[in-house]
Amino acid sequence: MSGNRGVAYIGPGKVEVQKIPYPKLEDPRGRKIDHGVILRVVSTNICGSDQHMVRGRTTAPAGLILGHEITGEVIEAGSDVEMLKKGDICSVPFNVACGRCRTCKEQATGVCLTVNPSRAGGAYGYVDMGGWIGGQAEYVLVPYADFNLLKFPDRDQAMAKIRDLTCLSDILPTGYHGAVTAGVRPGSTVYIAGAGPVGLAAAASARLLGAAAVIIGDVNPVRLKHPQDLGYLTVDLSQDASLGEQIAQHLRVPEVDCAVDAVGFEARGHGHEGAQHEAPATVLNSLMDITRAAGKIGIPGLYVTDDPGAVDPAAKRGSLSVRFGLGWAKSHSFFTGQTPVMKYNRDLMQAILWDRIKIADTVGVEVITLDEAPKGYAEFDAGAPKKFVIDPHGLVPA
Repeated sequence: MSGNRGVAYIGPGKVEVQKIPYPKLEDPRGRKIDHGVILRVVSTNICGSDQHMVRGRTTAPAGLILGHEITGEVIEAGSDVEMLKKGDICSVPFNVACGRCRTCKEQATGVCLTVNPSRAGGAYGYVDMGGWIGGQAEYVLVPYADFNLLKFPDRDQAMAKIRDLTCLSDILPTGYHGAVTAGVRPGSTVYIAGAGPVGLAAAASARLLGAAAVIIGDVNPVRLKHPQDLGYLTVDLSQDASLGEQIAQHLRVPEVDCAVDAVGFEARGHGHEGAQHEAPATVLNSLMDITRAAGKIGIPGLYVTDDPGAVDPAAKRGSLSVRFGLGWAKSHSFFTGQTPVMKYNRDLMQAILWDRIKIADTVGVEVITLDEAPKGYAEFDAGAPKKFVIDPHGLVPA
């Protein structure tokens, strides 16, 4: 049996690489699962959702092994696995899904009804998501493998494009989901809140869907330089000019057709003073302000039911001061929740393989070793405009 190491959450602001058990073909409750496979991890990404836990903004327990953005090579398969074989390189949707329940059959794999005893929806390495061990590790278990895994058609081609393909497990489908649910179509004007990796993935997705103008906003001016270099329009929310005023500077009108919240519950206020303080409903309220009547708002940004570090008692329970009456008056549509990755990942794989989208360049992929993961977490938390991708076995080509 091989050894294994993984990135563990120790406490607020601290992670470390630890020796952890080599995975078995067992679920978190100790039941044998012949439908699972064990992967040698090829690449595994640090996500903003991981940072929420590492900052102490969830009820994640110390010792949790992190990592839900996984790409790997099959090295062992259970007896019920029929469509995969040893050596296959696969993308792992961050949703753990059974493929058998009502919601899975409806393609709502983000809220699978069977993989988490506590509530609908499961994920690897995440608090309250079923206890599935995370993949910021050398080896990881994937259950219901025939259903969950997206096998790449050619190993050499996959490894040559692994920096892009690693984004299929979460970030690219999540950004794409935000754009799709916001109603982006050819000719749309789109505003995306947040210039982090998910926001940049949403921007790239909006372009892929044919948007005429894509505007990205952030309270951190440093994060806006990269999208500017890529040709996106930007607004600096640390400035005192309102969001609508800054949008009008680009579009001549203070509104857009579609909007995407790629920030979530740790949002900060707008303006020179506001950007210094957390104001969790800021993004949602600002999007209602600048989205046209009968427009749509996609909300892939994470919101939680329990936030120990929230700014007020209501927000600690996930209750925010959202101007819902404004959204009702403007007949807005809102779409929330975990991205059902399998709804999009095969098509997005094709877009990558045929060079229709270069997502690694867009989100600033930087490959690091497993031992460099704590440093990657610290840099990402400090606002580095990068997407850190962990390469546990040195398999990613230089």
